[in-house]
Amino acid sequence: MDIGKIMAIIFIYIFVENFVFNKFLGTCPFLGVSKKMETAVGMSMAVVFVMIIATLFTWLVHYYILVPFDLLYMQIVTFILIIAALVQLVETAMKKLSPVLYQGLGIFLPLITTNCAVLGAAILAINQEFSFVESLFYALAASVGFGLALIIMAGIRERMELVELPKALSGTVVTLVTAGILSLAFMGFQGMLKL
Repeated sequence: MDIGKIMAIIFIYIFVENFVFNKFLGTCPFLGVSKKMETAVGMSMAVVFVMIIATLFTWLVHYYILVPFDLLYMQIVTFILIIAALVQLVETAMKKLSPVLYQGLGIFLPLITTNCAVLGAAILAINQEFSFVESLFYALAASVGFGLALIIMAGIRERMELVELPKALSGTVVTLVTAGILSLAFMGFQGMLKL
């Protein structure tokens, strides 16, 4: 295991190859859940948890079932089923084992099933040919990057509610302009590290 490569993966997928600002994955929850800081933090925690587990399970299924049995054409369908099943299992287990945590995450776990960032992380880990350990850190970094983008946007949107904006810029327009400016800010990390 190369520690330098792991550190590069963590930095690159949090800042440089951010799922929201660079890959445009997970933009629906990014725009929909970033209205309040509380919901953004809850969704971020849920995404970190599910993205790591889903990426690891899909990596195992890919290399130990799909590749040996020449079923690569079933990759997307299989990954979607795995993600949906994992979210259901996690939700059921949390409801029984930790009702407080289940209440805290609430609506966010079912929302993750439709989050394309989770499926994107699983597929991109395979496409990048990461090892199992590298996939773990990749999923961690990608989900933390997603959460960082969500929390930054929630903080900005909460402050924008205190500002009087022109009617033409209110609502979705100012949100998209803000997301574009944040994307440009994250582009400043381009070229710092390469894998």
